[in-house]
Amino acid sequence: MFRERSDELRYTLAAIDLVLSFLAFLAGFALRFEIVGPLTGDRSTIDLVSYIFFGALLSVSQVVSFSMLGLYRRQKFLSFLDEIGILVGGTILNFAFSFAILYYFKIYEVSRLLPVFYGISLLVLVISGHSIFRRFLLRRRKRGLGFHDLLIIGGTATALRTATALEGNTLHGYRVVGFVLEDGRVKVAVPKDKIVGTLSDLEELVDAAPPGDIIYAGDHGNQETLEKILEICDRQGIQMHVVPGFGNLVTANGVLENLNGLPLISIRDIPARSGLNRVVKRSFDLAFSGAFLVIFSPIYLLIALAVKLTSPGPVFFSQERVGLDNKVFKIFKFRTMKVQPQQASNTVWTTKNDPRITSIGRFLRQSSLDEIPQFFNIFLGQMSVVGPRPERPFYVEQFKDTYQYFKRRHAVKAGLTGWAQINGLRGDTSIQDRIDADLYYIENWTFFLDLKIVLLTPFKGMIHKNAY
Repeated sequence: MFRERSDELRYTLAAIDLVLSFLAFLAGFALRFEIVGPLTGDRSTIDLVSYIFFGALLSVSQVVSFSMLGLYRRQKFLSFLDEIGILVGGTILNFAFSFAILYYFKIYEVSRLLPVFYGISLLVLVISGHSIFRRFLLRRRKRGLGFHDLLIIGGTATALRTATALEGNTLHGYRVVGFVLEDGRVKVAVPKDKIVGTLSDLEELVDAAPPGDIIYAGDHGNQETLEKILEICDRQGIQMHVVPGFGNLVTANGVLENLNGLPLISIRDIPARSGLNRVVKRSFDLAFSGAFLVIFSPIYLLIALAVKLTSPGPVFFSQERVGLDNKVFKIFKFRTMKVQPQQASNTVWTTKNDPRITSIGRFLRQSSLDEIPQFFNIFLGQMSVVGPRPERPFYVEQFKDTYQYFKRRHAVKAGLTGWAQINGLRGDTSIQDRIDADLYYIENWTFFLDLKIVLLTPFKGMIHKNAY
């Protein structure tokens, strides 16, 4: 039921975008030939067949581009800001694709200005169309239409979290009509005004007011109990779903897999490490780091010269850090401190106005330019452009006992920048907040999220009051 309902919204949105994309093409055509550059000759000289073929191809590839960037992800409506980013990114991607098509198929009859006008028209139409679509759904929900009623069995925190997750997005139209407590339960976590009975009352409750679906989210889910609930559901033709009793352990995106007919739940599934995602992330790292190293090589030389002239010691500083799968690697930085014993470097936390920092080092740290040698680490595959910042082994051993999920940050490659950094969590800030930000990134990774972090880093991640 949940997949079907989500797919219904996704496919509807994709169909709307397909229509809007073709309308944007027609609008771009009108802008090009009727307003910006009106035809002075015979209109019959326009090859309409080529234009219609190009417009249809452009519309289909536009929906594919949006889909590749995660616009139609199941069970998730994006925020307005995230959606705007994907729409702009998808339009740019399709813009590049359109020129590739024109040259590959040698379609010389189509104006090269048309994709530009198409892109402008598309953004206006799609942003407006999505806004209208959302308003339409929300208006239906406010009128009580389109809801799918759900009855949850259980009164624990798992049941409450299930209800919160289901009702968290009004657009999906899930409505929890009540909670049914398991027999003998005294302490409950769900709202008491929404408790409609106990498990022994279930058949009577379902007969009186059949819900759309029943979800078992209790903690006494033995086979006998589940069989009894399933029997009632089958008799009433109601679909039953089960939230695992160990749901509190599934803090990342769990995935249900089929192992030769055996259902298997992967509790710690990591999106950035699966299939094509891994290839896409590594390809971006190689391209971005390689381009950065070449383009900004003069900056490297200038900084190296400044470091060498202002304090005795080496230009670069290397230090052990913990990265992917808890493996230790050597991280590279421009040296920003006076030369000191290795033990002090590895175990002393940097603080504001730290006397060990050199004059040029303070500027490099405040501007984050001391970090750019890590593009070598990225190019070598030891780090990624985006990911949790790597920590020293000494502190990893300390933090792993104090903060339960600290080492889960090592499920992906360490990054030069990250979700924590663009949210101001750097320097002497809360370790727990940084962990939470890193885990959010790991669990919600998309290629577009990486692009978003990269684009925001110069504005929110490089120069910050906590950079010292």
